[in-house]
Amino acid sequence: MLGGSLGLAVKERHLAHRVVGFVRRKASVAECQKAGAVHQATRNLMEAVDGADLIILCTPLAQMGALVEGMLPGIKRGAVVTDVGSVKTGVVRELESLIARAGAHFIGSHPMAGAEKTGVAAARANLFVNAVCVVTPTRRSNRTALRQVGQFWKSIGGRLIRLTPELHDTLVSRSSHLPHIAAAGLSNLVLNPAQSKQQAELCANGFRDTTRVASGSPEMWRDIALANRKNLKRSLEVYIGELRQFQRALAKSDVKAITKFLESAKQRRDSWCARCASPSLE
Repeated sequence: MLGGSLGLAVKERHLAHRVVGFVRRKASVAECQKAGAVHQATRNLMEAVDGADLIILCTPLAQMGALVEGMLPGIKRGAVVTDVGSVKTGVVRELESLIARAGAHFIGSHPMAGAEKTGVAAARANLFVNAVCVVTPTRRSNRTALRQVGQFWKSIGGRLIRLTPELHDTLVSRSSHLPHIAAAGLSNLVLNPAQSKQQAELCANGFRDTTRVASGSPEMWRDIALANRKNLKRSLEVYIGELRQFQRALAKSDVKAITKFLESAKQRRDSWCARCASPSLE
């Protein structure tokens, strides 16, 4: 979905002479072309990267290393490689060195955009408009490549932020990875077949909104959880601690504590939503 959306955005804005998509399944070739996401779709990795100025990795995290190893002979010197992965520390450490062997440059990226739907059929050209797009340079990063990657994300509507890979992973463990685990846990609990058959009938918009992200790709989220496991573990511990405080307040019928918990959450979310309504571009 992200790869398809990138292709659509690049083509719509005429940012490249040619967009080539590498796909794993034969059926995906026709799907990509039908969606208009690429000029050409191929299952041949060397054909996909041949002569490319910019290569964007849109695969699950666990596949990126092997994919880059396979494309190294075909990457031209001076090419820029980036990715859309949700975890950066391990990816940057591994890929920066690998890609340097080809005389090319890697800059880690993470556009904070997406949906629970998968596949190129769910792609849309405006997915990145006003989305925060993080770049995660290191001391080894090529300055020109860094500027080019930053400009690319801005050219498709993104709001650019620079973070170290380590700080990025700490922050997204709370704001992105923890919500997915919470949604998955809630879905598993409430929609367990062992529950009363009426249980699912009483799940309305609140449940649907809260658990929407649980419909995301299990493969992708498995890789994210494992790649950022230390930060996610800490975030889960803090979150569980918050829930236990609320549980204790509930057991004591502590009206003041319960009210404070709910009022604080409302104020903080309302304030965040107001800021999101008028984002400022870099």
